[in-house]
Amino acid sequence: MIEFENVSKFFQGEAAVSELTLNIKEGEFTVLIGTSGSGKSTTLKMINRLVEHDTGRIRFAGEEIRNFDPKALRRRMGYAIQSIGLFPHWSVAQNIATVPQLLKWPKARISSRIDELLALLGLEAEQFRDRYPHQLSGGQQQRVGVARALAADPEVLLMDEPFGALDPVTRGALQQEIIRIHQLLGRTIVLVTHDIDEALTLADRIVLMDGGKVIQQGTPLELLTHPATDFVRDFFGRSESGVRLLSLRQVADRVRTQERLEGEPISETITLREALSLFVDRQCQQLPVVNQQGEPCGVLHFSDLVRGEELRGENAPVT
Repeated sequence: MIEFENVSKFFQGEAAVSELTLNIKEGEFTVLIGTSGSGKSTTLKMINRLVEHDTGRIRFAGEEIRNFDPKALRRRMGYAIQSIGLFPHWSVAQNIATVPQLLKWPKARISSRIDELLALLGLEAEQFRDRYPHQLSGGQQQRVGVARALAADPEVLLMDEPFGALDPVTRGALQQEIIRIHQLLGRTIVLVTHDIDEALTLADRIVLMDGGKVIQQGTPLELLTHPATDFVRDFFGRSESGVRLLSLRQVADRVRTQERLEGEPISETITLREALSLFVDRQCQQLPVVNQQGEPCGVLHFSDLVRGEELRGENAPVT
């Protein structure tokens, strides 16, 4: 879908990205992460030609991106950023309709698409259509920004620190929305973040960059359990890797299905990291578990959180 072949970008003679080779597959959720100045945002912006690469080749759908008209290329790629960039004097509906109007979609189709996207992002169309950005919370503005990026049904969604300015609760809610949207639409998503936990939560594949180069790429589990270098191990935190591994597993992976227990249940779909917080909060050793239909399906034991190869980080199975 998106291929970088020996790509470099220079600013004032300094390489922001150096000899980068990267392949982003269709339908994959790829997260670019790295130290400050590692080249991750520059890499993202080269995909839609907001930044032009100096050497090497970048292909989109098999075609060198310089063969595309930049505006036509960008209309095939949604773009959402931290600052959102909503037009302040336009309503929510007008903001979302920006690209479809440029593409001369019929008014009825645009109107239907606005309602569809607002519903997808948890905003009531009747309530929010005619509001202006200053009448929205930060989280609502960010949702509208994502809706605008998705409006023309792009093949690729590019996101540059999209949730960086939000409070943790709103940020977590929007992360779950993006996961849901990705599962529903199956679009290729490339997201830049500096937040390790966000990367682990969202990514199918993580690309860790430093000094304009890819240091290691792979699934979250691969990077946590098989770090290629000391830099990778230190970046993800030697002392925190066990807790972070818990975020990659669900309660369903550890539940004892033959047991039953009275009390306030937890869902089998939450992560083991979330379950750990509940154990601490409730000061208990066992928690009853229900399935997605709300039916009892077993018991989670605190001792089971710290068993298995995943937490030792050795010979962990790759999923």
